[in-house]
Amino acid sequence: MASDFQARDDGGTTAGPPPYPVDEIAAAWQRERPGTPVSSIRIVTPLWRLAKLLGDDRRRVLGRAGVDIATLDLLSVLRRSGTPYTLSTRELGRRSMVTAGAVSQRVARAEREGLVTRRPGEGRPRSVLVELTPAGHDLVESTVDQVLGREAELLQVLGPEQQEQLAGLLRILLQDVQRRLGDDRITQVGEG
Repeated sequence: MASDFQARDDGGTTAGPPPYPVDEIAAAWQRERPGTPVSSIRIVTPLWRLAKLLGDDRRRVLGRAGVDIATLDLLSVLRRSGTPYTLSTRELGRRSMVTAGAVSQRVARAEREGLVTRRPGEGRPRSVLVELTPAGHDLVESTVDQVLGREAELLQVLGPEQQEQLAGLLRILLQDVQRRLGDDRITQVGEG
């Protein structure tokens, strides 16, 4: 938690929150290049920083649980699909919002670890069905609460109404940016 006091040059403290670096960055650009549009700095910079912090924290939580982000994503998509926890590779790609190649790699790795099985699909040539194994089911069940519980803990500074408002604003922003860029893929931070 940030301190409500700021250090003074003479060693004392003064009331008030510490300076917010994003405001300092925006002010410096305005000072050095008057007229430069800086409003995005106050939104994009914290989003990037939050994405990095939250992504790093999620990787630590998953590391302690012995699973990587891509594998948990695969297992979670299968688990959320409901009984019999089976989807085609095409549907896995659609629901995971990743390429067919990424699905293939994820499935191969999870299959080697005994977390999923693959079998030919029925009715469509080259169709492959992926099913969650009991070990995969156990892993996702034991891990999802750790991840989502931790993230809820990190967001608790915002009340339920604030979280709902932020979620709505982020949805609007994400959909518009995706539309403008012609890219509706959602990948892990840092992946392309």
